[in-house]
Amino acid sequence: MKKHKSLYRDPRHGKISGVCAGLANYFELEAWLVRIIVLSATLLGGGFLVILAYIALSLMLEKQPEDYEQTVQMQRDHKLKSRPWKQGASAHQLINNLTQELDKVEMKVCRIEAYVTSDAFKVNKAFRDL
Repeated sequence: MKKHKSLYRDPRHGKISGVCAGLANYFELEAWLVRIIVLSATLLGGGFLVILAYIALSLMLEKQPEDYEQTVQMQRDHKLKSRPWKQGASAHQLINNLTQELDKVEMKVCRIEAYVTSDAFKVNKAFRDL
């Protein structure tokens, strides 16, 4: 079950108020990279605007919910091209993660199948065909 991606402050992993860490989570980047980008933008002439944007974001963005980090981590854990075996996970852990993801996909397919074979789908299709 993929949650809608949202932008939050991440004060737990942040240095000041967690804006850079929150941006890193949102764009799936490393926090240090976002911090370097912000610092570079500040030093290369956008100082006032960057500081103003940082303050505005720290005031406007909500604090990251407790379970959001687990959700983000779960989404990052398994990507076919990320070579998870190089991240230190054992084969048993990788198989368990893959099994959980396949179970979720199977549940989604079952829900889609139940809808497609239902009378509601046939009625909706008949209205669309009019």
